[in-house]
Amino acid sequence: MEQLLHYVWKHKIFPLGELRTTTGQLVEVIDPGLPNTNAGPDFFNAKLKIDGTMWVGNVEVHTQATDWLRHGHDRDKAYDNVILHVVGEDNCHVYRTDGALIPQLLLVCPEKVRLHYDELRKADICPPCHEILPTLSKLTIVSWLSALQVERFQQKSALISERLARFNNHWEDVFFITLARNYGFGLNGDAFEAWASHLPLRAVDKHRDSLFQVEAFFFGQAGLLEEDVKDADDYYQKLQKEYAYLQHKFQLPAPMDVSQWRFLRLRPGNFPHVRLAQLAWLYHSRQSLFSRIMDAETVDEAKKLLMAQTSTYWENHFTFKRESPRHEKPVGDTALNLMIINTVIPFLYSYGLHKGSELLCDRATRFLESLKAEDNYIIRQWSGAGLSLKTAADSQALIQLRKEYCDKRDCLRCRFGYEFLKRK
Repeated sequence: MEQLLHYVWKHKIFPLGELRTTTGQLVEVIDPGLPNTNAGPDFFNAKLKIDGTMWVGNVEVHTQATDWLRHGHDRDKAYDNVILHVVGEDNCHVYRTDGALIPQLLLVCPEKVRLHYDELRKADICPPCHEILPTLSKLTIVSWLSALQVERFQQKSALISERLARFNNHWEDVFFITLARNYGFGLNGDAFEAWASHLPLRAVDKHRDSLFQVEAFFFGQAGLLEEDVKDADDYYQKLQKEYAYLQHKFQLPAPMDVSQWRFLRLRPGNFPHVRLAQLAWLYHSRQSLFSRIMDAETVDEAKKLLMAQTSTYWENHFTFKRESPRHEKPVGDTALNLMIINTVIPFLYSYGLHKGSELLCDRATRFLESLKAEDNYIIRQWSGAGLSLKTAADSQALIQLRKEYCDKRDCLRCRFGYEFLKRK
């Protein structure tokens, strides 16, 4: 209920007629104030006329007036600048720390808004507001998607910042770890990140000129050289022997538990063995990859840098356990697009913020707008609901909307939700 009162106050969805305090003073809301998501009053810098006098200050919203006392606001000086207490139930008077009475407004949520909100909360289809989406203006859609795109940029940038803090602000390492995570393509994302985070990259760098030794590092630390392989071939045995040598030489940490890798419902081309072989080839072939990616001025240039294949062994293997028909296994174009979207573009934006470079931030946006919209179940739901998607900027915005708003039923912060609630 309190969330809904916040919403009604924020958007000034007031009942027709005069607003008065519980003591009869006339209230005119000139500006409801700015929502506060941190500690302190709910709305900052509101502008109100109370009984003909202009007030500028903060507003607190509660379901019941007694929540003021229950939350201890009557003893907290941070709430002394509250000029109006907005409540859904007027069951007591409230006071500042000096004993001064605070004007209180009983706010009734319009029945139509409450019913529409219940519809959104109880809908068993996603998106819950699907019926109004085809009726929205292009301006409403474009402006909301643009805001969501920025929000997604900021969220991904925050994740990069967290990784940088854990890895001594080493951009090349964090780029590789993030790239590795995205090589997991969802199902194995956590396993790839855990593997890359514990990979001794400085030790690998000493043997980077040998693809065989890079593979020994990668497969060994992934725990995939400890599998019980019946009739193991020569290559597997050589990798085991080489890894044992490297493990002793560099006092490597214990390898991952092989059970962390997922194979169920994966196509063989997405098996961890194949993706690790591609990463090994890329790490061996592309030194200073992060720096070179940041210098790439077009998506095609970035893609060329990320193109990877495998050693010849993996042309007729998907795992170490059996041979398969010979087939080269380069990283496909769809996978490259996803790496651009989920790794390159967030790093362009994040590094641009770090360097204070508008050029890099703008390039991130340009790259996103030059790629086609992704095709996954989330995007198909939005398309089926009537939204026209053209670019990856659109699809990324709608993935953000689904994960951060629809899945959390946070419709009151959504502009589409606002349109749903205000309809007749």
